[in-house]
Parts: sequence; C-alpha cells; structure tokens
Amino acid sequence: MGDLRVGILTCSDSRSGPGVKDDSGRAVIDACEQKGWFVVAYHVCPDDMECIASSIIDMCEAEEADVVLTLGGTGVGPRDVTPEATERICERIVPGVSEAIRRHTSAAEPSQVLSRAVAGIRGDTLIVNLPGGVTPTLDALEFVSGILEAARKTMSGGESD
Repeated sequence: MGDLRVGILTCSDSRSGPGVKDDSGRAVIDACEQKGWFVVAYHVCPDDMECIASSIIDMCEAEEADVVLTLGGTGVGPRDVTPEATERICERIVPGVSEAIRRHTSAAEPSQVLSRAVAGIRGDTLIVNLPGGVTPTLDALEFVSGILEAARKTMSGGESD
C-alpha cells in the first residue's frame, strides 16, 4: 500500500515568512517519500485559521489527498489555532489518533501533554495534527504511519487489517 497520497501543511508564523527554511516540512516530505508515499501538496501557512482551513480543504478536495498532515500550531500559545481550524472543516473527529500521539510523544518530551492536536475526517481524507519541530514531528509520524494506510483502506470501504 505504498501509494498513499499525502498533503503536508506547516502551520507557523515563523516558518511562513519569505526565505525561511521549513525544516520540519522538508523532513516529513522526505520521510513520506522514503515510505513510498506520494506527496501531492505541500503548503506553509501562518498561524491563521482561514489560511489553515483553506489549505486543508484544498488538499482534501483539489489535490485528493488520502491523508493531510499538519505540522505545528497545536500548543497552548495564543496563536496556536491549528486544532480549531481542523475541527471546523472536519465532518467527524477521530480522537484516538491524537490521544495516542500525545501519549507516545510525551514519553520522550513531557511538554507534549500540552498539545491540543486533533485528528478528523473530511470526505475521504484523514487529517492528523502533528507537533511542530523536526524530532517530535518525525517521531509522531513514525508512530502513526501504519494506521494511516489502514485508515485509508477502511475509509474507502475495505476492512482494516
């Protein structure tokens, strides 16, 4: 099942400026491609609800991503609005995904319990909020990578393994 179609959205005021390098986004793109997944879209948005929501919708509908991974903007800071933007455009929430990621990442970095990340479904697309920062993001991605392919299969009417 290595043909998973993935959209990647970095949500960060500091990473959205001109000429700024997005290390987390590039690392996730590389990790997805190493898994044989096809990255169909990559966007960077400031911590802005409208930009985040419209980017996710575009990846779900125009780019037909099976999975959209958002990176960052899930903490308790006043500009961290990725969970709210995600919930606003999802038809159903899948709380177990974000709960499992929080448990896993907080074992290595206790401050990850402050994450307000969510996961949900829009149409045939699973949207998962991942933490920001290269190490926690890649750790979370590796942890959930197996369920992303299983989710696609189940959402398209097949049975999960």
